[in-house]
Amino acid sequence: MDGVGLIVWSLAVCLVIVCVLLVNTDLFLTKPQQSALDTLASADLRTTTGEERSFKALTLWEDTGAVIMAEASELSSLRPQLDAFGVPLYAVVKENIGTEIQNFRAYFNGEIFLDEKKCFYGCKQRKMSRLGLLRVGVWQNILRVWTQGYVGNKRGEGFILGGLYVIGPGCQGILKEHQEMEFGDKADLRSVLEAVRKVEKAE
Repeated sequence: MDGVGLIVWSLAVCLVIVCVLLVNTDLFLTKPQQSALDTLASADLRTTTGEERSFKALTLWEDTGAVIMAEASELSSLRPQLDAFGVPLYAVVKENIGTEIQNFRAYFNGEIFLDEKKCFYGCKQRKMSRLGLLRVGVWQNILRVWTQGYVGNKRGEGFILGGLYVIGPGCQGILKEHQEMEFGDKADLRSVLEAVRKVEKAE
């Protein structure tokens, strides 16, 4: 390899390293926008078991409040504490392809609803590009989920980022909102429980 070739090769390696380092910063991550309670309340959801029916999302938290997730399934571990507070746990998914929802039930201990308009995926839907696969955190999250046995599917829209909401009954509003910044960016469970403790039951 001559001197010019060595310089070009070195520059290429440096460029790759710089790109990987930049991708692993928050510089290129799409910043989430706070969701509006009215938007979530008017969302049309569909049941995924028994006789299919549609309903407004408001009914999920109108009387008791609720924890609603559009993200990873680790929240199931909070089910005993949520039951003690009388706050139900729900999941919304953006699509129902093949046996995806049925497979997901093995990892989520709560009711699952279909949110075809993706209202619970942020007022401005965010996607992580394929460059996200260069992020160390993404691979750590993928490995964590894979070791738990959940592999999902390779069809459908897999790049939309999800989130989590703790919503109080009536007009109490959104007590906690967490939106994924990268694939598998889960909410801190302790902060979820702190928000649940603030839920005021409707009379």
